[in-house]
Amino acid sequence: MSCHSCVTRVDASSVGQAPREQLHLIPCEIEHNGHAQITQYFNTAIKDRKHEKTVSFRGRGLKGQELTCPQGYTGLVLKEINKPDSDQEDRTLKVSCVFDKLTYWNLETPPNSDDAVMMAMDWPELAEAIHGAVED
Repeated sequence: MSCHSCVTRVDASSVGQAPREQLHLIPCEIEHNGHAQITQYFNTAIKDRKHEKTVSFRGRGLKGQELTCPQGYTGLVLKEINKPDSDQEDRTLKVSCVFDKLTYWNLETPPNSDDAVMMAMDWPELAEAIHGAVED
């Protein structure tokens, strides 16, 4: 698929309709699309000790940390709106849920400042420092 002029649009009207959800970002691929019984099975197994969250997922130890979206930002989970009769390469996404914090998990080691996700949460503040107005 050649996409020199492809456009990806986000249906902004779907933001107001999207539920606020509790999110977990885990270091694996799960071949399932749809809801899971996170509250019943995963959340109940999380242990929170000394600012470190731990849990076991399919026998693997995970260590996590709750991250808050940077001030002034809201996280969005996007889902592609399928158009089966369309051969266009343009895409339209809708907001399936919104969040202001998420729990970020690593395999066996706690999240740290070298992790890409942790650095991404710091980017807006860094970008403002780099590109913001300079006082004389």
